[in-house]
Amino acid sequence: MFYEWLTPSHWVILGLLLIFAIAHSGLAALRPWGEAKIGHRLYRVLFALVSLPLAVVLIVYFFNHRYDGLQLWQVQGVPAVQPAVWVLSAISFLFLYPSTFNLLEIAAIQKPEVHLHETGIIRITRHPQMVGQVIWCVAHTLWLGTSFTLLTSVGLVLHHFFAVWHGDRRMRAKYGEAFDRLKARTSVVPFLAIARGDQTLELGEFFRWAYLGVAIFILLLWQAHPLLIRATSNVPW
Repeated sequence: MFYEWLTPSHWVILGLLLIFAIAHSGLAALRPWGEAKIGHRLYRVLFALVSLPLAVVLIVYFFNHRYDGLQLWQVQGVPAVQPAVWVLSAISFLFLYPSTFNLLEIAAIQKPEVHLHETGIIRITRHPQMVGQVIWCVAHTLWLGTSFTLLTSVGLVLHHFFAVWHGDRRMRAKYGEAFDRLKARTSVVPFLAIARGDQTLELGEFFRWAYLGVAIFILLLWQAHPLLIRATSNVPW
């Protein structure tokens, strides 16, 4: 029948995405209350203990079922596609991981904070993780071309679109008019604030050791990608 391609894995990935979105965004929303109850560092640890295992489950399940469903297109044999996918993926990580630059806060060694700033990549977009996720989804959906991958990408992008609204709402509650002024000087759409003249691109702000760390991570991931695929295939999901 026509719908035979709609395998159960399509519904499973939607369920996993929903669970992750509720846990991740829910804990983010509860952060002020939670930090008041158990402290900033312990709440960051709790956030990580909930979010990271759910993210690992999502990644493993996606890898193991990425070719499920209907093959919508097949462009892996087109010479320019593979380098384009790798370039887009590398760019996506440059947007995805500026939030990890404060590594001592990520590890809860220093007091985790919500920072109000508009330098570096924030000049390009106020929500770099959303932009990075969209670029990653475009690249991988183009490469794989399956209904399962397309559905996963749509779910991830919708979650990040919600996170844009949710994040702005939380920043407004914390910083008030100071965030309103920052919001007026920045943009969600990449380079829009620069095009409006509200921002200027300061290339010197990108010469940081943290960006070198992201570049090294991208190269290591590139080399380890086949090994990662093989490792996840051993998980019987």
